Amino acid sequence: MPAYVDGYVVPIPTRNLPAYRRIARVAAKVWLEHGALDYQECAGDDLAVAFGATFPRPLKVKRNETVVFAWVRFRSRAHRDRINRKVMADPRLLALCNPQSTPFDPARMLYGGFRVIVDGPAAAVRIRRRRAAAA
Repeated sequence: MPAYVDGYVVPIPTRNLPAYRRIARVAAKVWLEHGALDYQECAGDDLAVAFGATFPRPLKVKRNETVVFAWVRFRSRAHRDRINRKVMADPRLLALCNPQSTPFDPARMLYGGFRVIVDGPAAAVRIRRRRAAAA
């Protein structure tokens, strides 16, 4: 089954992480209630890796900041577009979107929509089915 993901990368002052988590919990509830398949928010833990362009470098993350990597999963881009229209009109989300009171700088958030090209969970299900059939 084709899938689609909206991805976000946000540098956040570490002291604001609890406030961000409160907002993210509401956002997760809103997206999932409107039909998103999955919603994940992850705080940076091991960002000083020795290879590639790490998240902190291009985002110019400061010493007192961390990076949140997040995604919302949908059935397709059309499914994403329908859900996001509902989400963006939801008063619960609108109440959270005041730029003066967000715990991060929205101008530094990276965002994009992605077509899934490898689906690990779907592959795992197929492998388990093959094993069960062979047993």
